[in-house]
Amino acid sequence: MSKKSTSKQKLFKSGETAILLSKIPSDRRSEWRLKLPLSVEVEGKLPKGKKFKEHTIIENISSSGAYFSLDSAITVGSKLNLIIEIPSDLTDGKKIMLKLGGSAVRLKKSTSGQKKQDVALSFDEKYSFIENNQTNNE
Repeated sequence: MSKKSTSKQKLFKSGETAILLSKIPSDRRSEWRLKLPLSVEVEGKLPKGKKFKEHTIIENISSSGAYFSLDSAITVGSKLNLIIEIPSDLTDGKKIMLKLGGSAVRLKKSTSGQKKQDVALSFDEKYSFIENNQTNNE
């Protein structure tokens, strides 16, 4: 007889960063999602073609998508690019950014009240890492 684990969360630590992996029982996704508040710059176009760039925090991320909030009024199907700053304690102190794109697959009115809408983004296959060796003296 095999035992099933009732735990739906796993916690991993790397330096200062704690990563909470969670599996939501009613969730249809097959992969784990990281509940890791990552800083992200979101770029895209509004429905009438105007470009926008907005900073936000990712609520959770997986190998196939991400969930975050925006003030920009995008629509389902909008193509977005994310530039995510990887925590330096996960990159041996180097400033590394992950650039990837995707499409908005679900939108809902934000329940947090801090941004206008919550966005579920499905990633495209392409991504790249950008190492930033320059420091800003601002």
